[in-house]
Parts: sequence; structure tokens; C-alpha cells
Amino acid sequence: MRRMSIVTLALVAAVTIGCNRDNRAENRSPDAVGTTGARDVSNSDKDFVRDLAIAGMAEVELGKLAAEKSGNPEVKKFGQMMIDDHSKASDDLKAVTSKHGITPPTAVDDKHRKLRDDLAGKQGADFDREYMEAMVEGHDDVLEKLEDRIDQQKLAEWKAEMSEQVSGEKRKERMEARTVVPEHSDNPVTMALNEWAASAYPIVYAHRERAKLLENSVKGKNTH
Repeated sequence: MRRMSIVTLALVAAVTIGCNRDNRAENRSPDAVGTTGARDVSNSDKDFVRDLAIAGMAEVELGKLAAEKSGNPEVKKFGQMMIDDHSKASDDLKAVTSKHGITPPTAVDDKHRKLRDDLAGKQGADFDREYMEAMVEGHDDVLEKLEDRIDQQKLAEWKAEMSEQVSGEKRKERMEARTVVPEHSDNPVTMALNEWAASAYPIVYAHRERAKLLENSVKGKNTH
């Protein structure tokens, strides 16, 4: 049942990304075309880019550790998924920042560096437990930052639909997945970042749900 739920989340995330791309093409204003000068970038946008760029780099670095150090096939698979998905998301974010004259950080901060170093010193089951705990906490933090840039009403509807699909309440119904919609902004830089956040959200959400299941598994908790 739980395995099917994760597959459902992944499929819905893929559909949602396609829908979000269509929405971005429709919603982008003429002012958003071209390169925006750095002077038009707000401090909140700069902070968002810094935080999400660092989080993405950290997920990739920690994913490499998991792929190398874990003896659990599912944890190794999760680590490789972090490498693949967060590398793609980071590339997409760089495309936005390059267009709008924002320079993202090129290395993780002290907090994530310490986490990486701590995990590098772990082995076997100890590594798996601490890695998966860090993945749940890290994805919770990223989701919170992304949600600040998403239309809250549409997000609530999307979450309700995800809950219904996972619980099986709508498994037999044919329905189109709701999209995660960016919060509207007249600032083209903010709007572009909001669109990126809306596109990233379903994948990060699916990662977090998978991480929670694996965290329970490696800690020996009952997941049924």
C-alpha cells in the first residue's frame, strides 16, 4: 500500500510539472522577457535563491554519501534520486538566476558542511538512520520555503488531493491532477522564482514522503 502511494505521488508530480510549465507560459507577463538587472532583485528573492541553492547542493552532496556508504539498497536508491533530481532542480534555478542577474552561492554553508562531515563519519545502520532523519528535516525546511511562494488556496486543494490519493479514496476515479500554482507577483524576478518554486514543490513533496517511510524503516518502526 505504501509503495503504491509513493508511485502515485511520483506520477502526479510528473503530471503537475507539465501543467505548471504550461501555466508559466500563459502567466508570464511581457515585462518578464529579457534580462532583469540586479538592482530589481529584492532582498527576499536573494535570500530565497541563497537558501534553496545551498539546500540543493547539500542534497546532492549527501546523496553521494548515501550512494557510497549505505548498505541499504533503498537508502542507496534514495541517495541517487537526490543526486539526479536536485541536480536538475539546481540547473533550473540557475537558469532563472542567470536571466535575472542573481549570483547564487557555489558552496554549502557551515550548517550543511557540518552535517556532511558528521554523516561521513557514520557507518552502516547508524549512517542510514541519521541520513534519513536529515532528509526528512531538510525536505520539511525546503517545503516551507517553497510554500511561501505558492498560491495558498490552490496548494491546500493540491494537498487534499494528494491525501485522498494516498488513502485510496479516489484510486478508482479518473481525474486530472491539480496543479501547484505560483503566487502572483508583478515583479518579474519574484514571479520567475515563484514559478520555479511551484514546479519544484511536487517533487520535493514526494521526496519528503519517501524519506519519512525510509526513516521509519531504518529505525525499525512499524510502517503498516
